[in-house]
Amino acid sequence: MTVLAVNGSPRPGGNTSVMLTWCLETIESEGIKTEIYQVGGKPVLGCKACQGCARQDKPRCVQNDFMNELIEKAIDAEALILASPVYFADLTPEIKAVIDRLGYVSLNHGNPLRRKPGAAVVVARRAGHVHTYDSINHLFGITEMITVGSRYWNLGVAREKGRIQEDREAQETMRVLGSNISWLVKKLRD
Repeated sequence: MTVLAVNGSPRPGGNTSVMLTWCLETIESEGIKTEIYQVGGKPVLGCKACQGCARQDKPRCVQNDFMNELIEKAIDAEALILASPVYFADLTPEIKAVIDRLGYVSLNHGNPLRRKPGAAVVVARRAGHVHTYDSINHLFGITEMITVGSRYWNLGVAREKGRIQEDREAQETMRVLGSNISWLVKKLRD
């Protein structure tokens, strides 16, 4: 069983990565495999709404880039985490492309994301967390996923690389999120 975390930050090893690591360490301690898929910084095309995915014999986008690998991993995963830093009070274009393309492909192929746990993780310098968190959660709602929360919203406050280490509440929030995802994955397996 695997939990797939998609990092939409174009800064690998940055604050968003640290947040994901805190969450995934907890999940791994429960005996569940995890994987971080780095999309931030990759050239990703937005969805064209061409409905070409509906004409494919399997869940694929007609745009031939790395997204088909990610779509396959997301469908195969038992839970999905989408993470983004906040850019101008919203998510990164990479995560928006993932949401649109994964969502269209899923809905056009019997909705294989249905009833999978999904969680948003967000990092911002000062503001825009809740809007970004909400934007990511829209994918989970429309694809009938189970949105997983923590003891607070799944967010952290930091700007410069590494400063997230000072946000102890974010660290605890990510550990509780990891625990909640682990619990739900195990319950769904039973």
